[in-house]
Amino acid sequence: MKIKKRIVGVVGVGHVGAHVAFNLGMMGIADEVRICDVKEQKVISEVQDLNDAVSYMPNHVIYVASDYAGLKDCDVIVNASGDISLLTKGNTRDLELANSVKQVADFVPKIMAGGFQGIFVNITNPCDVISNLIAETSGLPRQRVVGTGTLLDSSRLIHSISAQTGLDARGFTAFMLGEHGNAQFVAWSCVSFYGKPLADFSGDATFRFDKEDLQRRAIDGGWVTFRGKQCTEYGIASAGATLVRTILHDEKRIIPVSAPLRGEYGQQDIYCGVPAVIGADGVERVIEYKLPPEEAAEFARCCDTIRANIAKGNEILHKK
Repeated sequence: MKIKKRIVGVVGVGHVGAHVAFNLGMMGIADEVRICDVKEQKVISEVQDLNDAVSYMPNHVIYVASDYAGLKDCDVIVNASGDISLLTKGNTRDLELANSVKQVADFVPKIMAGGFQGIFVNITNPCDVISNLIAETSGLPRQRVVGTGTLLDSSRLIHSISAQTGLDARGFTAFMLGEHGNAQFVAWSCVSFYGKPLADFSGDATFRFDKEDLQRRAIDGGWVTFRGKQCTEYGIASAGATLVRTILHDEKRIIPVSAPLRGEYGQQDIYCGVPAVIGADGVERVIEYKLPPEEAAEFARCCDTIRANIAKGNEILHKK
């Protein structure tokens, strides 16, 4: 019996893509990682460097260079393409829109022409818009395209809550909802500590959060990182690799990702950051919480922002 190898492709090996590739090996997620980038020498150099590290990794993995056609039998392809230098012009991921939509519209058809039928994991910003574009361009079932969405933003929120309460992150549930961008928000109504709602702790000062401050820190965390090093890499690469692991190991884990909505939260035909069950089929189910009116309004506002950016992206491609 021949054992199936877990093969993951990574498109774009800048700061994020290279760290995703490294984590796929260090975390024992993939047996083979195929690296693809428009810069041929960059691919050669990264593959060399990664293979130099394999002897000291806890699990066996092979790194190889690939073109788009060579990604055809990957189980998962991670899109980490983009130009992060565009963010130097301001604190919004929307600055990456024009470049990202042009790149994705160019290479996704080339990948699909090779016969790819796996799952796309999108990291490229603006994440919700690009996830939607990959779904439309690839023609894959929408649940087989998933973005990292608010997965990293939720980690930033969890870190802040953990720091104030002194509780390990595994002791409570908290997440960001909506756009992976400035429009996202904390779903405070969904925060719980092993099933006990945050509202039940109103008399305990330890659980009395400055909600506006924590939300702002979760939203601005990426910019704090970016200002000092002109990139973000460890956090988002770990989030991306974890999402790949959740798929390949069919974990059925509920995590906040950019997922396609089909009526959940009153929204249709849009990718947005929501908790979802992730497994071997990609987004297997969106978890819908009953949001209070003010949070439902915030969620609708996020979706309006994403739709406006989708329209801008379509206009850019039409002109192209």
